[in-house]
Amino acid sequence: MRLSRFFLPVLRETPAEAQIVSHRLMLRAGMIKQNAAGIYSWLPLGFKVLRKIENIVHEEQARAGHIAMLMPTVQSADLWRESGRYDAYGDELLRIRDRHDRDMLYGPTNEEMITDIFRSHVGSYKDLPLTLYHIQWKFRDEMRPRFGVMRGREFFMKDGYNFDLSKEDALHAYNRHLVTYLRTYERMGLQAIPMRADSGPIGGDDTHEFLVLAETGESEVFYDSAVTDLTFGDREIDYDSVAQCAGVLEEFTSKYARTDETHDQTVFEQQVPQERRRTARGIEVGQIFYFGTKYSDAMGATVQGPDGKPTPVHMGSHGIGVSRLVGAIIEASHDDKGIIWPEGVTPFHCGIVNLKQGDAEADAACESLYAGLTALGLDPLYDDRDERAGGKFATMDLIGLPWRITVGPRGLKNGVVELTSRRTGESEEVPPEEAVKKIADIYRGHHASEHVPMMGNRSFHTYI
Repeated sequence: MRLSRFFLPVLRETPAEAQIVSHRLMLRAGMIKQNAAGIYSWLPLGFKVLRKIENIVHEEQARAGHIAMLMPTVQSADLWRESGRYDAYGDELLRIRDRHDRDMLYGPTNEEMITDIFRSHVGSYKDLPLTLYHIQWKFRDEMRPRFGVMRGREFFMKDGYNFDLSKEDALHAYNRHLVTYLRTYERMGLQAIPMRADSGPIGGDDTHEFLVLAETGESEVFYDSAVTDLTFGDREIDYDSVAQCAGVLEEFTSKYARTDETHDQTVFEQQVPQERRRTARGIEVGQIFYFGTKYSDAMGATVQGPDGKPTPVHMGSHGIGVSRLVGAIIEASHDDKGIIWPEGVTPFHCGIVNLKQGDAEADAACESLYAGLTALGLDPLYDDRDERAGGKFATMDLIGLPWRITVGPRGLKNGVVELTSRRTGESEEVPPEEAVKKIADIYRGHHASEHVPMMGNRSFHTYI
């Protein structure tokens, strides 16, 4: 993409309403625009990142054998009355009426709807296990929406639902989801710590939430510093293996990590050596639940068991805040100049800066770099504007592309361009063709580590 043809309304000044880093930088980088309190339009740069995150979530869900679908945003109140949540959910539930005076609601989650779909179409234990999920817009009428996409009223979320014959099978689904989430977050350049949590209005006794450490996190976190040394890496997991998934859960949850809601100072001091005790702030980016037969009992979701008798299915739900993750990544990865995108979610793979637009040699070199990167399936952003160099660098730093290739007449006389890492600030002078090769190798290695084959300028699994 040529910047002169891209819609990127960057702001020089920080809007007064922005209270945290991610909100400030998303507004300044032209990623979002507020439409109403807690409701945002996603402008092209922000939309590209949102789609990158969505694709990673889809890929990891598909890897685990979960099946994608799509449910509507507006739901019938009758289903929620069946489960007992229509009146119990509280004021965050946006209740509406259609033109025929029927009670409706804008869905904050989909347990009732997915249970209705299941009971309408699944009747035998032979059809289990089954996990369905979708990624859809949700709405919760927060009293005080703030912090941009971190706590908005409208948000984009992956929510998945498992249906199993027994508690043991459902707990395997729970463990499997924990593994998929750990891999998902690592692919985004995040380390999310799973912590035992409160189930809230979803219900159930077994639940973990995933928190990313950040100074602006809404939760106070108490944890053993050894937990931050754990990584999922490129290990292969057999998602059908009960023992393997349970082993990963044990590895990542055996060390103490709690939010202020479930923290026990006495246990903390007993279990964790003083030199490893840490207190920080955390941002919740996902949560998994096992709630047994709560919804299947209330809504009559049964299957014919091996004994021929109706058996209520065991269920769980699993959510990832896709739009919230955009803000969480920025909170975890930025500096005083702007955003620093991890390679897995960057809106463009690299930036090309022409220091002297209109110079024949510089223009030709930039065009060659742009064509070479594009031919390799990469998506560069070429700043071809007739602007001063300082302004171009400031824009690139603000929007946070991981790599920048700087082209100028002086370097070209020596046959080199400058390749710069946004994260470290380190630069090296290399021939233009070597810069293209280095960028291609970085992303080829990045995708190879995910075992996702590349096709053109998209990964094999692309859901748009």
